[in-house]
Amino acid sequence: MIKPDGVQRGLVGKLVQRIEEKGLKIIALKMSLMPTERAKKHYAEHAGKKFYNDLVEFITCGPSVLLVVEGKGAIADIRKMNGATNPSEAVPGTIRGDFGIETGRNVVHGSDSLESAVREIALHFQPSEILDYKRIDEPWIYE
Repeated sequence: MIKPDGVQRGLVGKLVQRIEEKGLKIIALKMSLMPTERAKKHYAEHAGKKFYNDLVEFITCGPSVLLVVEGKGAIADIRKMNGATNPSEAVPGTIRGDFGIETGRNVVHGSDSLESAVREIALHFQPSEILDYKRIDEPWIYE
């Protein structure tokens, strides 16, 4: 997900480009203003933590770009590309290292496991919105 700060800062194109250049395949993409109830479900694992209400308020304050990305090791690759949650700890070359300054405005979200990805995808996308196709360059990406 490209969070509202990433959208407002005009980073969508750059971030989508990084995903595509890595060789990962975008199989679903949409811009959405996340409703509060969906945001609470999305961040349910943080309920009760002191930053939870601020997180829900932030993620619902403006549009986000939601993506489903596919490829070998996609979850691990996206997490590496995103960098550390705290941008001050993220290395240069990562999204948060290059574009983030504060944890509460760290530009992107990526699922931390397959289970989280399945839950989050189901929360934001209908099955009919997720496409199955082959990229023309797949033989050049995978052995």
